[in-house]
Amino acid sequence: MTRAVGFEPPPYPYDRLDEMRAVAARFDGGAVDLSIGTPGDPPPGEVVEALASSGAERGYPPSVGNAEFRVAASRWVERRFGVSLPTSQLGACIGTKELVASLPHALRLRSPHLDTVLYPAISYPSYAMGATLAGARAVPVAVDDQWRLDLSSVDPVDADRALCLWVNTPGNPTGGLDDLGAAVAWARANDVLLASDECYAEFTWDAPFPGLTDGPARTAMQHGTDGVLAVHSLSKRSNLAGLRVGFYAGDAELVHYLQELRKHSGMMVPGPVQAAAVVAFDDDRHVDAQRAIYRRRLVRMAAILERLGLTVELPGGAFYLWVRSTDGDGWSLTSRLADELGIVASPGEFYGPAGAAYVRLAMVCSDAQLDLVESRAPSPTPAESLPSRP
Repeated sequence: MTRAVGFEPPPYPYDRLDEMRAVAARFDGGAVDLSIGTPGDPPPGEVVEALASSGAERGYPPSVGNAEFRVAASRWVERRFGVSLPTSQLGACIGTKELVASLPHALRLRSPHLDTVLYPAISYPSYAMGATLAGARAVPVAVDDQWRLDLSSVDPVDADRALCLWVNTPGNPTGGLDDLGAAVAWARANDVLLASDECYAEFTWDAPFPGLTDGPARTAMQHGTDGVLAVHSLSKRSNLAGLRVGFYAGDAELVHYLQELRKHSGMMVPGPVQAAAVVAFDDDRHVDAQRAIYRRRLVRMAAILERLGLTVELPGGAFYLWVRSTDGDGWSLTSRLADELGIVASPGEFYGPAGAAYVRLAMVCSDAQLDLVESRAPSPTPAESLPSRP
């Protein structure tokens, strides 16, 4: 069959690591794959029990999320962030990657005169790909030496054409922390939707905000919901990536538009998954425990990498280490880590050309796997210093 050639999907970034996986697999104990942030620790048993016993598998769930799900998510937002959010300003989504990738298409239907998505120059690839899939322009916004958005660099012409500005804090892959208040102010001044990906909010290590006793967390909605769409997921918070459940919340008019639009697409979080999510949202103890685990692993891996002569800074948030290659070539360091430690890491190029000198390591491995990596590393020297602490 002859067909016209239209959009050709590029290779999926992580599929390009097969050679590194083969090299790392030669070690006794096999490869330790830190390339993708797939949680390796178990979810709470109560959540799994709710998934199995809900009895909700027989009916079609509402695409906006059932009442129990939306109340639990709203309750979590108020408890953790101090933001009172009506359930009408919140909707369920199938994980958050699908929301991130599909949002530009929805926004173009709503505002067909706009055609541009602004996103951090080093960031999760789906921000740019979502724009591409919607036939929109994907325009990167420069970041500073602390991996924060440099909003002064945005061309006014691009701002005038923008469907949204994505901000991700704590950021993937760098762990950087943006000033969400400044981002909201810029977006409102330029009449641009602020789309805030906050999936790592409960794994923020720096700059706690007042009133949260169990550890810092932040949301753009603390600066009001007008012109703001926040995105949250249970994938990282509760080790439930396989359930594909999250929510979007914020601006009342936009949330209503998305709720109505998504009904026609059949984008429904399964009923048993929503039941499990309710239990997960209502329990903060397992998140507090997971936060301590990730923090410990970040410090430990940073010390291991310094034994290779690498300079490692701990992130301001999230569970990634963002490490510069000594020769300025992220692929070179990716190869070295596979060859010397049996680690599969992600070259920084995956997250934008500006990240080409770096690699990202997701500290989602088990402690036993971390033991393996440490056993493969050179012995520490007495003069070796600990990694820098935020």
